[in-house]
Amino acid sequence: MKRLVLFAVALVFAFSMTVMAADKAADKASAKAVKSEAAVKAADVKADAAVKAADVKDEAVVKADAKKAKAAKKAKAKKAKAKKAADEKKAEEAVPAAK
Repeated sequence: MKRLVLFAVALVFAFSMTVMAADKAADKASAKAVKSEAAVKAADVKADAAVKAADVKDEAVVKADAKKAKAAKKAKAKKAKAKKAADEKKAEEAVPAAK
């Protein structure tokens, strides 16, 4: 009878060790899947950040180009106005010289 009880205890022990080993393997697989999922999510976040940074950079370039074009247009208008004033001054100087 004592042997039968010891045999039953040994069977229960062996079964519980098998179940615990299977649980460890399942936990490792689950942890690996979670880690893999986190890595994929991190990569997606990094890619999104890179795209957003590129968009911001492109937007800044467009704004800078528009600002340069506006400044060039303003400088051109100022230069034309100065040339017109100089031409008018020359014309005024030429009129008294002709008299």
